[in-house]
Amino acid sequence: QLQFVESGGGLVQPGGSLTLSCVVPGVTLDYYAIGWFRQAPGKEREGVACISGNSGTSDFADSVKGRFTMSRDNAKNTVYLQMNNLKPEDTAVYYCVAPPLCSGRWSNPAYYRDWGQGTQVTVSS
Repeated sequence: QLQFVESGGGLVQPGGSLTLSCVVPGVTLDYYAIGWFRQAPGKEREGVACISGNSGTSDFADSVKGRFTMSRDNAKNTVYLQMNNLKPEDTAVYYCVAPPLCSGRWSNPAYYRDWGQGTQVTVSS
């Protein structure tokens, strides 16, 4: 069982940027694919970004393409979600998970059992 810890959320104005972090204490994430989901109030949880274990493959939801990127710092055992040009509709709680691959049905939340507490992102003026 992986215990995900997400951080970096906050309140930001539209057009601003935030970087979220994902760690799993005690686990080396170098070879794990990591995905990010978000859930806004009253909406279903949706997959927004994924990066493969070797960082060779990534996948982004259409709603965030060109604005969100992912990276990993293996020395810090941390995976990041960089969010630029944030919009009010990006407001949600963001979660990270470990999909088998960043392809196919990775963005279906039903496939995941382990969820962290998430980190709140609020985009508002």
